[in-house]
Amino acid sequence: MSDAWRPRTQMIHGGLERSPFGESSEALFLTSGFAYARAEDAEARFSDRDPGYMYSRVGNPTVRSFERRMALLEGAEDAAATATGMAAVTAALMSHLRAGDRVVSARLLFGSCHWVVSELLPRFGIEVELVDGSDLEAWARALAKPAKLVFFETPGNPTLELVDIEAVAELAHEAGAKVVIDNVFATPLLQKPLELGADVVVYSATKHIDGQGRCLGGVILSDAQTRKDIVHPFLKNTGPALSPFNAWVLSKGLETLPLRVKAHGEGASRVAHFLEAHPAVRRVLWPGLASHPQAQLAQRQMQGGGSLLAFRVEGGKTGAFAVMNALRLINLSNNLGDARSLATHPATTTHSKVPEAERQALGITDDLIRLSVGLEDPEDLLEDLDQALQGSCRVLAAPAATTPVAAA
Repeated sequence: MSDAWRPRTQMIHGGLERSPFGESSEALFLTSGFAYARAEDAEARFSDRDPGYMYSRVGNPTVRSFERRMALLEGAEDAAATATGMAAVTAALMSHLRAGDRVVSARLLFGSCHWVVSELLPRFGIEVELVDGSDLEAWARALAKPAKLVFFETPGNPTLELVDIEAVAELAHEAGAKVVIDNVFATPLLQKPLELGADVVVYSATKHIDGQGRCLGGVILSDAQTRKDIVHPFLKNTGPALSPFNAWVLSKGLETLPLRVKAHGEGASRVAHFLEAHPAVRRVLWPGLASHPQAQLAQRQMQGGGSLLAFRVEGGKTGAFAVMNALRLINLSNNLGDARSLATHPATTTHSKVPEAERQALGITDDLIRLSVGLEDPEDLLEDLDQALQGSCRVLAAPAATTPVAAA
């Protein structure tokens, strides 16, 4: 293995540790535990004198192979895999925090992340302050006093709002805080948070890393000391372990990730420009568009617009539902990063538990549709979107049905 290999090569050959059988594909170690030749060997393993495996909740060869490959892709010293993306987010935060600590977080977050920050952390005596992630002055005010962690996602779910990673990381470090970033929308190929000042990066590997809607997984990336002393003890003792089978599937997904992310981005660009010119669309939000309110920041810290976009239509929830119900090719699903294009209505699905007033303030309006652009032929996607949008216009333009007045 060579550290000089480029990402596409690393995703095929990196992190591989062959068994004595010399298999060309990663071996799948479906085992819960490991046997020892002597009692002294078990003692050495549990006392950390022997670095081998003892139990798959704590470590597994297949899972470790996936972790090593993710670290190579991210440019991190080490990685720790988890059962889901939310397990990665929760562990990355909770492993660093104690009662009395303070967290500053962007307000725009995936619904479950918002719950962890706004509901779960305060239950344990952790102070949380939410800020407008796009407002550097708001970050500066919040970080004028010490904090333990800063947390945000960029691009944000679902409105594709960006946070200036480098600027916020500088403010956070001055306040004594570590920076944890959810980079799931951008993927490690389009944005490198660690190079811009982040300390910890988390992913839902369920999304682009698997990329085909097959299994769940998550991963936390950091320096080796953070993984060893902070994250690993938390995962070891609380148990959100990634299954070896899922780790194997995710490792195979990484082999095609660079090709898929490139194709996703090309398709998303076609779709975003098409929707921006469509008369039935009020607004399109995609970091690759010149009309994005933070287009210059996107060009500075991202290497592409990614596969996710959001667009607003006429008619509020009725109009959005009419468009979604008219789709013939694009699936309705709250997942993302899949080979299939997926549309969802965030206000009633992924962010439905966020208080309505806050949803409105964040731009998660009833007329907003989030679209994860898949790997289909872009022309087919454009045709499907066009017929759905035209159909919704006819629905909205149709006169409301009236109930006949009964004869007296």
